[in-house]
Amino acid sequence: MTTSLLLIIQIVLVIILVIAVLLQKSSSIGLGAYSGSNESVFGAKGPSSFLAKTTFIIGFLFVVNTITLGYMYSQSAQSSVIDEMVPTTDVAAPVAPVAVTPAIPTTTKK
Repeated sequence: MTTSLLLIIQIVLVIILVIAVLLQKSSSIGLGAYSGSNESVFGAKGPSSFLAKTTFIIGFLFVVNTITLGYMYSQSAQSSVIDEMVPTTDVAAPVAPVAVTPAIPTTTKK
């Protein structure tokens, strides 16, 4: 149950991380051109400082979640279904079938 939840969180973190990286300014501007009107909201430096901090935090959460998932999967790989089996004592041992040998007819000469 918890590994499923962590896996869903991992997928969401990846999507948010990709969006945060694509919104940052680069030499070819990329998708950062769409955030040009938001410079007054994020301060005098614009969204670059905010996006850099956000990318770092999301990246850190991604790494922590990855390590946690790896630990949980390694713990589940060490357990076995056989370890959880309870031996039952009320089952009788199988009995070997009894071989029936036919009676050998005796032949008498007259």
